[in-house]
Amino acid sequence: MKKLKAIFNRLKEKWGIQSNWDFFIINVVFSLAGMMIVHERRPIFEFFHITKQTPLWFKIIIYIPICFPLYQINLLIFGTLLGKFKFFWKKEKQIIKFILKPFLNLMN
Repeated sequence: MKKLKAIFNRLKEKWGIQSNWDFFIINVVFSLAGMMIVHERRPIFEFFHITKQTPLWFKIIIYIPICFPLYQINLLIFGTLLGKFKFFWKKEKQIIKFILKPFLNLMN
């Protein structure tokens, strides 16, 4: 139990939050966004005629550029609905900077 509490406290510190309630709500947002992307993925995969027999490499090629951004949007939507927009907007900006960093380095 102490180990789990230490993990929670480390995450709270990393995320810059104080209360257990904020920690709970943020994890609920992550869960809701994850559950939503499962439902959103089905019609996308159907549109591209992806079945269980479709090779994994093809599924990944479709999933990353389409479903990953949808998941990020879901985080912002659920974060807003549950009062944590600022937290998730800050995280989104960090992700965008991380993704764009190699491309910006190429330009310099």
